[in-house]
Amino acid sequence: MNEPVIKSKFDVSEKEVRNGILAVEEHLKNLPDAMIGDCYPLKHTFVPGMYIREITMPKGALLTSKIHKIEHPYFVVSGDVSVITEKGEVRIKAPFSGITPAGTKRLLYCHEETVWITVHRTDKTDLEEIEEEVIAKDFNEFEGVIEMRNIPEQLCFEEVV
Repeated sequence: MNEPVIKSKFDVSEKEVRNGILAVEEHLKNLPDAMIGDCYPLKHTFVPGMYIREITMPKGALLTSKIHKIEHPYFVVSGDVSVITEKGEVRIKAPFSGITPAGTKRLLYCHEETVWITVHRTDKTDLEEIEEEVIAKDFNEFEGVIEMRNIPEQLCFEEVV
């Protein structure tokens, strides 16, 4: 697997980058023909104790991810995608695997059709229940989750992607 190359780090705070990603997301929602929610092909697989989510994003797609409450692995099995998080911008070319830190929200641009797989530890099989368990509605909810778990915040943002 190849390593992502950090193209740039930002000279602004993580909060400003988060706010920028949220602003882009809001702008995208208001565009004509905006695709909102889980609008790209998804494959859901369940095995005991795990939920595996596979999304296929088309070439030219510009989208944001959800805010993840829980650290989990991900795999880019095909494609080429630029990713912006609070830590900077990276370009990932498949094959690649990494860890999504809790609190991550991404802005992605697909240079090629890209297949991205995430694996979540859960015993649930209902998609709405899983989303409630692993996705925060906003950063305020995520910060509340961190406080409840008493996890030092610096441990939540160790990876770039």
